[in-house]
Amino acid sequence: MADTPSPTSPTPDTQRPALAPRRFRMVCAYDGTAYFGWQTQPGYTSIQETIEQVLAGIVKAPKVDIHSSGRTDHGVHAKGQVFHVDLVTRMTERSLKMALNANGRLPPDIRILSCREVSQDFHARFSAHGKEYRYYVWNTRILPPDKRLYNAHIVRPLDVEAMRRAMQYFVGKHDFAAFSANPNRPIESTVREIYAFTVTKRGSQICFRVQGSGFLYKMVRSMVGFLLRVGAGQEKPESVADLLSPGTVRTARVPSAPAAGLFLWRVWYA
Repeated sequence: MADTPSPTSPTPDTQRPALAPRRFRMVCAYDGTAYFGWQTQPGYTSIQETIEQVLAGIVKAPKVDIHSSGRTDHGVHAKGQVFHVDLVTRMTERSLKMALNANGRLPPDIRILSCREVSQDFHARFSAHGKEYRYYVWNTRILPPDKRLYNAHIVRPLDVEAMRRAMQYFVGKHDFAAFSANPNRPIESTVREIYAFTVTKRGSQICFRVQGSGFLYKMVRSMVGFLLRVGAGQEKPESVADLLSPGTVRTARVPSAPAAGLFLWRVWYA
């Protein structure tokens, strides 16, 4: 007759109750220079896939899926990208963050800034109330080598006051179809609300700071691209109002500013 385990005997692993998935909200920063954008794309190195593979190794899962607040393009950077992930693990928030940032796991151009457990109804994209992007331009003849990956280089002098007048037309709720590109996926509406838009200059660097409820594909780079045309004297500030008229489509008048100057700065929630 087989021995019967005593009440004090350890429970075999096969008899332990299964762990329920726990949802974690993480904030990450990255230099997007070496990546083909945030989103996983077959045949290309992406930030999403890089983090997923490292997480899967840490929690010993065959696959891990993370869900971000939004996508960034090839060469675009982030100071405060947010994503959530469901993990079956006993690890603490602090242990997960330390494990992800440990040497030899995530590459040095990706870092997890914070990690905390949240309820199952949190969603990195759908729970967001707004985002802030910042775009940097180096406006002088010579671009210092250490600035080249994080600024658009514009040699021609720019009229900052003209760009400030133009940017005010963006603030509010408008149809931004003329300032977006085809994302190759269906979207419900091209109407978005811009909460605030500022342009500041310190030395040779100009910073465009924009906050809004959400942004269309390449919308920030398109707005900045047009403002740069205004600053160069190629468009009038009032032209923004015409391009925001309902039913206006995008034309060559609206270029996309280079990716390197753009940062997803922060995402905020209730």
